[in-house]
Parts: sequence; C-alpha cells; structure tokens
Amino acid sequence: MVAIAAQLTAEAYPDIERNPNFKVLNQDDVKYFRSILDDDEIIEANGDDLVSYNQDWMNKYRGQSHLVLLPRSTEKVSKIMKYCNDQQLAVVPQGGNTDLVGASVPVFDEIILSLKQMNKVRDFDPVSGAFKCDAGVVMRDAHQFLRDNDHIFPLDLPSRNACQVGGVVSTNAGGLNLLRYGSLHGNVLGLEVVLPNGEIISNIDALRKDNTGTIGVVTGVSILAAPKPKALNNTFIGLESFDIVQDLFVKAKKELSEILSAFEFMDNGSIKCTIEYLKDEPFLLKKEHPFYVLIETSGSNQAHDEEKLSAFIKSALEEKLISESHMAANIDEYNKIWTWRKSVPPACNSYGGMYKYDMSLKLKDLYSVSEAVTKRLNDAGLIGDAPKPIVASVGYGHVGDGNIHLNIAVREFTKEIEGLLEPFVYEYIQAKKGSISAEHGIGFHKHGHLHYSRSEIEIRFMKHIKEHYDPNAILNPYKYVTAGPRSYCCD
Repeated sequence: MVAIAAQLTAEAYPDIERNPNFKVLNQDDVKYFRSILDDDEIIEANGDDLVSYNQDWMNKYRGQSHLVLLPRSTEKVSKIMKYCNDQQLAVVPQGGNTDLVGASVPVFDEIILSLKQMNKVRDFDPVSGAFKCDAGVVMRDAHQFLRDNDHIFPLDLPSRNACQVGGVVSTNAGGLNLLRYGSLHGNVLGLEVVLPNGEIISNIDALRKDNTGTIGVVTGVSILAAPKPKALNNTFIGLESFDIVQDLFVKAKKELSEILSAFEFMDNGSIKCTIEYLKDEPFLLKKEHPFYVLIETSGSNQAHDEEKLSAFIKSALEEKLISESHMAANIDEYNKIWTWRKSVPPACNSYGGMYKYDMSLKLKDLYSVSEAVTKRLNDAGLIGDAPKPIVASVGYGHVGDGNIHLNIAVREFTKEIEGLLEPFVYEYIQAKKGSISAEHGIGFHKHGHLHYSRSEIEIRFMKHIKEHYDPNAILNPYKYVTAGPRSYCCD
C-alpha cells in the first residue's frame, strides 16, 4: 500500500472553527491524568508522533492531538470524562480506528480516549448465548473465543482483525451475514456506557446504542451469540448484469431459504482492483464478468447443504442466470473465496486513498448510484492512468439489506474530485429516497448532510438528545450533530 500522510483536517477544511469554549490542554491536566492512570495508559507526544491515532485508515483525515489516554477500566473512563467535562476538554473516543467517515480521529487537538486496553471477555453463558465483554475486544478475538465455545459472533466484517466490539455496536454495522443473523442492533442485549459527565449507566435496558461516540462512551457490551454452524459452504459466481444479480437473489431466497447466510455483490471494477492487490493469487473464475456474487450457506448438515447449493448452481446455469461459478470444495477454498470479497476495501485504498460512500437504496436502484457517479467522473476526464487522480470508481455491497459501498480509489485527494462528488451523491440518494449512511455512521465526513435522508424534526430530535447528555458538547465534536447554539463545523 502507498503510504500517504494525510493533510491536517483543519487545513483541508479551513472553514471549520475550533470551538473557543474548549480548553487548551495544559500540564496541569496531564498531571491529573497521570495521577489516575498507569504509565502505559497515557501517551503524550507531538502530533506527528501520534499519527496512528490522529490519522484515519483511509489517509483522508488527520487531527492534531498531543495526548492519548488508554484506560483499562470503566471507572478510569468515568474519571477521565468527569474531569474533561468539568474542564471543558474535548474528547474523541477511539476503538480500532477502522472508521470510514472520520468519526474516530480528532479534527483539532481533542484528547483521544482509546479503548484498546479494555479488551477482556467478562462472561459467557453457553446456554443462553449471552456474551459479555469490554468494548475494546477486537472482533477477531471475539470470534475466536466464541468459536472455541461452539458459538459465533453475529457479525463479520472485512476489518475484523482490527475493529472493536464497542465500535461496531456504536455504528450498528450490518456486515456480511445480516441475511442470517439480522442487524447488530437486534442482537445487542445491553450496554455499559460512560456519559460525558462521568456517570456510568450499567442497567442493560437503560440505554441502547447511540452513534459513533457522540452521546456516551461504550465500555461494555452484552450481545447474543449464535450457535456455531456445523456446515459452511460458499460459491463465487460471474454474472452479466445487475438485473440478473437481483433475479439470482430472489431465486436464492426461495431455494436456499433457511441456510442462506450471505449474498454479496461486486462489480467488475472492484474485482479488477482486488486482482492487482492480491497480485499472484490466481483468480477464482476463468473469464471476466460485469458482476460477481458470493453466496454463503450455513447450516447443520454438510452433505445436505452442499447438495442444496450444488442443485441451486446447476439450476441457475440452466436458466442462464449465471455464466460460471466456483464452489468451495473444502475449508481452505471457502476462506479463499471470502478473501476476494473482504479484500475489496483495502485493494481500493492501496493506490493512495479513497473517497468512500455507504448508502442504502431500494434494490432496483442499488447499483444506479455507482453508474451515475462513475459517468460523472469519466465525463470530467478524471479516471484513468496516472497522472489522472482517480484509479477507479467501483461499487459492491450487501444485497440482502440494500446496502452499497461506493469506492473512488484515488492517487490523491483533490477539491475538484470532492466538488464533483458532493453534494451530487447525496442529492442522488435523496431523489431515490435512500439513506446516505447505511452502516458507517455520519462522523465528520457527512456532518451537515443528514437532511438529505432525515427530516428536520428527526434532526432536531437528535440534537435535543445530544444536548441533554452532552450539554458542553465535549464528546466527539464537529461530527454527526452538535449540541449548543453554534455548530462550529462546516455546515
């Protein structure tokens, strides 16, 4: 991957003002934090030395924080938040920093509150499936713990090796298996949350999920784990149009029904980027196709499920719905097939960075936004070989919940590209009555754009909730919705 030092967010967006009500960190503040934290729970350094905390995964946003706090307990988080609220020090909660909308990094000099050292499993009940853990548990580790106990975490993401349970709960991520296990919201049993004033809410029914750390800091999660499937199968399919993708999805729901657990689509451009990214890894299919679909089944009988999926593929070939397919013959091939889907985001980001949009639309309109954006960028002459700034504009996502990810892989970020994308993308989604954020949250990227998919009343209600829990607006400022008389951002 090409390493890029992102431009400071405050420089890239000069219209943003730092909230003058926020205190500037001083050594008295640092002295207090050192009095309640161990030496390895605090990092004080120049902003350039904290780039892994200050900069987002897409190399698009970079803050200027000089202090990272890494508490190991909810009680320490409580003390930190109470002090910051009393002193009006702004705070950005941070999990695995895999966020895709600039929500998990500072805009200015906000203190970074990292949950990475709150990484313990608290309890697991194998009878009910209730799994309790710290918010900083990495999803990969949650999966492994539950697999060892004949269960699975009800969400999977390409970022599972870095993202944390608290972060995905906060954003209500849909992930790769929503078809089988439903939304994460439906599987959360309860939360432990520290409010901006330091109060701890531990009654699991007192507060459900919020969004990206703007109302409270999630420190603990109770979630319903699912029994581990005894049989897993998948297949990778080439198709000739998005209309056929939809027809195949309808057929899969009818014929695979109770064992269908994932239906992911990728366009030709996203797979081309992934072929370059995986380099020497041989592609799964013999020919190139306009669209690709990954279908997964999970159940209790390997022979039955394999036979059912094989019959489905044979029937789809006979009906000329699919052009060719590759079905996994063993667990290694099963994992390899998933690699081609999970590698799309890092592949698109590997050229230097990407503009990324996460949207939900009616299924018939799902891919149309990608076509419209690609045409707009092509008409402007910006896509192609260097020195053109855009490598590719691609679309892929979760057909089961009408969620498309639009990635514009770039060699560099420019205001010209951004001007062509926004507000065009949001206006397109609004015209189709979709949502500008399906699972990635609002963050800094979409701050000020909520009105494209939320009513004035809904936004006012969100602001009232924010103002109630965070009247000083210290928690993750300049993002989502902001409390107080002035927003101090770019809207």
